[in-house]
Amino acid sequence: MTSIPPADGPEAGGNSAAVLRNRPFLLLWLAQVATQIGGNMVLYGLTVIVYEATNSSAAVSALFLTFLVPAVLLSAVAGVYVDRLDRRTILVITNVVRAGAFVLIFLAGPNLAAILVLNIFVSVVTVFFAPAEAAMIPALVPRPQLVAANGLFTLTLNGAFALGFALLGPLVVRIAGPELMLLLVVVLYVIAAVFCFTLPNSPPVPSGIRRGRLESVADAELAVEGTLAQLREGIVYIRNNPAIGWSLFYLGIAASLIGVIGVLGPDFAKDTLGLGPRDLLVVVLPLGFGIVTGILVLNRYGVYVSRRRAIEGGLIALGFLLVVLTVAGPISRFLTAASARAGVVDTGALTSLVMVVVAIGFLAGIAYGVVAISSQTQLQEDIPHDVRGRVFGVLNMLVSVSSFLPIIIVGPIAEVAGTTPVILVVAAFIFLSGLTSIIRRGPLNPHESLATAETRVPGIAVDSIGVAIRTEARDQDRSDDPHDHDLR
Repeated sequence: MTSIPPADGPEAGGNSAAVLRNRPFLLLWLAQVATQIGGNMVLYGLTVIVYEATNSSAAVSALFLTFLVPAVLLSAVAGVYVDRLDRRTILVITNVVRAGAFVLIFLAGPNLAAILVLNIFVSVVTVFFAPAEAAMIPALVPRPQLVAANGLFTLTLNGAFALGFALLGPLVVRIAGPELMLLLVVVLYVIAAVFCFTLPNSPPVPSGIRRGRLESVADAELAVEGTLAQLREGIVYIRNNPAIGWSLFYLGIAASLIGVIGVLGPDFAKDTLGLGPRDLLVVVLPLGFGIVTGILVLNRYGVYVSRRRAIEGGLIALGFLLVVLTVAGPISRFLTAASARAGVVDTGALTSLVMVVVAIGFLAGIAYGVVAISSQTQLQEDIPHDVRGRVFGVLNMLVSVSSFLPIIIVGPIAEVAGTTPVILVVAAFIFLSGLTSIIRRGPLNPHESLATAETRVPGIAVDSIGVAIRTEARDQDRSDDPHDHDLR
């Protein structure tokens, strides 16, 4: 069995480098990297397969819903049963089962009904994997490393979308096709299962009494009721703290935009650019590079601007860039038609359009990265430790709902009204959201005027995520102070 470093040893440091020297945690994290990147690659590859088979944005909406619905409906209940089994066993079995399901999806070909049913099955299995993975962290990591470990997992979760959906997915699909991409993902899940198999056992705490089915059902009901109670408490806290409500609003916009891009991307590539669904990488790949660049820019220059102004500026820029994106297609078609009437064969219009879209996608990715990371960091800095779980529970619900709504709405609307008008409306909403925030929230107060005091070090890059992690560590220390509890 793999040993866990003692809390008082040299590996007990709270930074990311120290936690990655903890071999069991490193293997768990590598398993997370493989499954998160593989899952986002599958999302992209299945989007291409479904759109090629149906030529329908509504079908793509249905595909996205199969990823989201099980997570929303079953997450609270799944955690109850995860606590009754060995978590290492759950991690291994769920990865093996998902790998097998992706083999079946590969064999299903373009059969939409089979893809949707199998994907629902994969999503249900993933609902049990996620809490088991999170519960393994404190079993593998000493207490001083917990904040760094959770921060690393959160960073990986956010980065996996850019790497899997926006970078590797489009490249693999373009080079090898979506079917072979599925087999590559199967390999990633098998590797993750092997990593998880090497972890130490994490058996459930013995209760002394073998509980029956009725007790398990009662526990599941209590879990749901407890989740709803925490959500209510979180909503009350947010209502009494408008600044936190605004940050959640910003993150909701970012989540909804991802849903819109995922659903309408294939149609946009076809209708606006005249490209095939597999050429969606023209839009998504620059977006992924832009997100990474946005994070780097924010870390290097974020000290010179307040987080709120960075978010508001990012929203305005993002809305403007999407508006430009919607008019690029009509302008190109007008130029192409004019060239044809003049008897001139001109391919420069299409080439110029693709380059414009690449540039806009890259800049939009920068703006999106600034909005998403700044909002997340602002929340982590502003929320007290004792209510953070409840507020982030509301955040998860908001992100799910924000992802649901565009997936449910924009696909069918785009079937009737067209992709360009829908993207234009979304762009206008994002642009106006940035302006509304500036007007409604007014001038910056002294607390918002610059980044936090610990980041204002001349000539040193600012790690926004690291600042948030250190803030959480401070709050954890304060929560352990009995005098602090008395004050609360």
